[in-house]
Amino acid sequence: MTHAENLPAWAALLVALLVLAGAGLTLIGAIGTLRFRSFFERVHAPTLGTSWGTGAIVLASMILFSVLGSRPVLYEILIGVFISITTPVTLMLLARAALYRDRSEGGSEEPPDHLADTPDGR
Repeated sequence: MTHAENLPAWAALLVALLVLAGAGLTLIGAIGTLRFRSFFERVHAPTLGTSWGTGAIVLASMILFSVLGSRPVLYEILIGVFISITTPVTLMLLARAALYRDRSEGGSEEPPDHLADTPDGR
């Protein structure tokens, strides 16, 4: 039993819209991964899609279980916090490792100057 029949229409609509928005943002991040050419461009799209997509889905979960339980449910905030912290850190570590590898091997896939970690691109 899911007790979904006890969910008011306004809450069901809001939860459905937030889940669709979260899934759409995550899909946009996945499409960005496929569309961009270099590794340094590709790592940004899924990071943003994951962060904002997770935020919308966590908010939908909070609303759903708060309305069904007749009390505020806030432990989903921990999920959002952990995703919001770990995703950018993972992006930074992957980008720095790829930059180090490219520089040590003399690769040509350098990030543009606006994506490099120093003003001169090194």
